[in-house]
Formats: sequence, structure tokens, C-alpha cells
Amino acid sequence: MRHRLRHLRHHLQHILSALTGGHSHDHADHLDDALETHHAGRHVLTWSLIALALTATLQAGVAALSGSVALLGDTLHNVADALTAVPLLIAFAWSRRPANDRFTYGYGRAEDLAGLFVVAMIALSALLTGYEAISRFLHPRPVTHLWAVAAAGAIGFLGNELVARYRIRVGRRIGSAALVADGMHARTDGFTSLAVIVGAGGAAWGWQWADPLVGLLITVVILGVLRTAVTQVGARLMDAVDRDVVDAARAAADTVDGVLEVLSLRLRWIGHSLHAEADVVVAEDLSLKEAHEVAHRVEAHMTTLVRRLGSATIHVSPAHAH
Repeated sequence: MRHRLRHLRHHLQHILSALTGGHSHDHADHLDDALETHHAGRHVLTWSLIALALTATLQAGVAALSGSVALLGDTLHNVADALTAVPLLIAFAWSRRPANDRFTYGYGRAEDLAGLFVVAMIALSALLTGYEAISRFLHPRPVTHLWAVAAAGAIGFLGNELVARYRIRVGRRIGSAALVADGMHARTDGFTSLAVIVGAGGAAWGWQWADPLVGLLITVVILGVLRTAVTQVGARLMDAVDRDVVDAARAAADTVDGVLEVLSLRLRWIGHSLHAEADVVVAEDLSLKEAHEVAHRVEAHMTTLVRRLGSATIHVSPAHAH
């Protein structure tokens, strides 16, 4: 077992070395972060898939018994939400593949592409929910076993909310925009489950319009979540990084002994890891070896202080050259 862990650590070191183009070092804490990230991502997706599959199975049984179209729609939403875990699991597996001459930064962006699929599923949920609500307005249908329908709606809400919180919490911790978006998608289906409960209560009082009205309100909420998800995933695809992270990276480089100025700094997300490129100014009388050692210190300082920064490429410029 220990030999296998050493082998995996060596494999990850090789990936980091390929990404940094010669200025990479083995930092045990960042390797542990990488191992933890992949494990956490696979763990949350696997358990989410199981939980939502069980939820959808229970709801499907009640939908068949009661004839509730709203509950059937909620069941289909939960099935779709469970299936979004599949491309994310594939993306997490792909992201571990080493860089090569074609994909020189590795396969971390596969996770961001999976995020686009999640956004599409949120949009589909909004479309189906809106269509279903309008259809219920135009063609009211009686629903039987109302207590069972309400209970199934409650199960759907609780199942989706638990999964949503789990995905969002882990996604933010490991820096996965796709996983956060997937958690938002689970939350939208939880809102749809609440509509089932309200619709069942309205039907019990003879208010046939209650279910479609709430369905339309839920559609508006889902569209709001869709906007947030599009913004988050789109920002990741456009290499957006929080200003606080940029400031922290710049401060880490600027405080290294021998650095006179940080000329430029670029950060980008590759999957759930950050990569940095910095140009720092050093005294013009430094030897090549001394300048190289400054670059090493800058890289080590940045990767130590900046969370999720897995690699950094440092360019050194003499003071007279700018």
C-alpha cells in the first residue's frame, strides 16, 4: 500500500513538472490537496447519484399510484439531476490524466465542459417545469392519494436539498465550479418538489389552480439559479479569478527576498487547481544561478501561501531591462 502511494505521488509530481515547464518542485501539502480533491469530488458525486436514484425510485412508485403528473415531472427532474453526476465523474477521471504534447496543460478543463452540461440540465428543468405548469392550467387533472403525494414531494425536497448542500460545500472547498453548479441544479429540483406539496394541499382544498401557479413561480426561481450557474461556469471558462486570490499571489511573490518588483502576474483555473505565471524584477548584478534561486523561492512561497495553487512559472527580468 505504501509503495502504491509513493507511486501515485510520483505520478502527480510528474504532472506538476510537465505543467510548470521546468520551475516545479514537489510540495507534499499540495500533492495531498490534489489527492484530497479528486477523492472528495468522486465521493460526493457517487453518493449524490445513489441518494437521488433512491429518491426518484420512491417518487416514481407514488406517481404511478396517484396519477400525479406534477409528481411524475418532479421524478423526471430528479432522474435528470442524478444523471448529471455521470459526466462530472468522467471529467474528474479525465482531469487526472497527465499533460502531453497536444494538451500541454492537461485535462483539467474537462470539468468545466461538464459544467456546461449541468447548466443545460438546469435550463431543461426550467423549460419542463414551465411547460408542465401551463399544461396544468389548461388541462386540470384530479390527483388521488394526496397524503402520499405530499410525502413524496417532501422526500424529493429533502433529498435534493441534502445533495445540493453537500455538492456546493465540497465544490467550494475544492474549487470546482462545475460541482457547485451541479449542487444548484439539485436545489432547483428541490424547489420543484415543494411545488408538488403545495399542489397536493391545494387539491385537498379544491384549488386546482394552486399547483400550476406555484409551478410558474418555481420556474422563475429556477431561471434565477440558471443565471447564477451560467455566470459562475462562464467566468471559469473565461479564466476569471477572485481579486483576493490575485492580491494574495502578488503579495506572496513581492515579499520574497531578492524580488524588487512584480511586473506581471497571471492566474488561471485548470479544473480545480490554479496555475500562475509571474514576471519578477531582480537586481541586474545577480548571477544566473542567483536569479534562478530567486525564481525558485518565489514559486515555493506562492504555492505555499495561495490555496489551490498547484504550479507557478516564474520569469526573471534584470532591473535595467524594463
